[in-house]
Amino acid sequence: MTGRELDRTTMGQLRTLEGNNSEWVSKHLVMAGRLIDSDPEAAFQHALAASRRGGRIGAVREAVGMTAYAAGHYDDALREFRTFRRITGSSIHLAHMADCERGLGRPEKALELVQSDEKEMLDNAGKAELAIVASGARSDMGDFAAAVKELEIPQLDINRAFSFSPRLFEAYADALSAAGRAPEAAKWYRQIGVAEEALGVGDYEEPEIVDLGYDEEEERRELEERRARAAAAAPTGAEPNEGEVAEDEATEIESGEPHAGGESATSDGDEDESHDSVDDHHVLGLAEDELGMNESTAGADEGHTSEEHTDGHDPEFPTDGIGEHGHGSDQA
Repeated sequence: MTGRELDRTTMGQLRTLEGNNSEWVSKHLVMAGRLIDSDPEAAFQHALAASRRGGRIGAVREAVGMTAYAAGHYDDALREFRTFRRITGSSIHLAHMADCERGLGRPEKALELVQSDEKEMLDNAGKAELAIVASGARSDMGDFAAAVKELEIPQLDINRAFSFSPRLFEAYADALSAAGRAPEAAKWYRQIGVAEEALGVGDYEEPEIVDLGYDEEEERRELEERRARAAAAAPTGAEPNEGEVAEDEATEIESGEPHAGGESATSDGDEDESHDSVDDHHVLGLAEDELGMNESTAGADEGHTSEEHTDGHDPEFPTDGIGEHGHGSDQA
């Protein structure tokens, strides 16, 4: 667990923290998220630890509120949700705040939040959750008919399934049952399974696949780690510069092997230069041989002019010399 398991939005907020506070806070937030369903009290303690160094971050206060709510600490949760709203200006947790009022035995306060103007800022899922809380508050007050009425909102559609539909259907069925309308309640209870099957949730849920792609922060940290390893492996007193590190990285990417190919390339270059110099000497020697040969044959040509003309060959270019040195040139 590194702390980088958080979503990018939360990681972006935590970058405003100084020193190693970002890593400290992120690790506690990861643990709070992992434990909130199985051990909400432990999750709450992790979120509190994160708030000690990141209390001004909206995502941190949100985590404290959610874990406190899950652990049943409704007064702490209500305070944290209010702080989150003040920091971010968002009312997305209005339903949680109203439900905390219910948990504290104040259904009237819950209804005041439900009827506030802030509800207009919520999306359909938020409005459905708010209606569920309002229905619960009416039931707490013993008004079961009003509890049913609170749930009869545009989002309650028996023929359509949204992410919030199973919970909304269940709450409506419970309210109908409490109001003595059992036949109608049975129909909505059956519809819960239909909605879950259509959405692929509940008993019909498929395994979740998460893409853990790298981001720029991860790439930067990996580069720093490679540089640190290169510096540790360098001789005492010698530090690899950025050019050497970049060259090593390029070699690893292309061949997957350490950058030992430099020496091989140099030696190959020396061999090529040596081979070229040998060829140059061979060519010079060949020219000298041809020059000496032509000089030696010049005198012989004077004495044998008639004989060579008889053979039909050019006296200035003996056939023996061309044959020998032409073959040698091919070899070269």
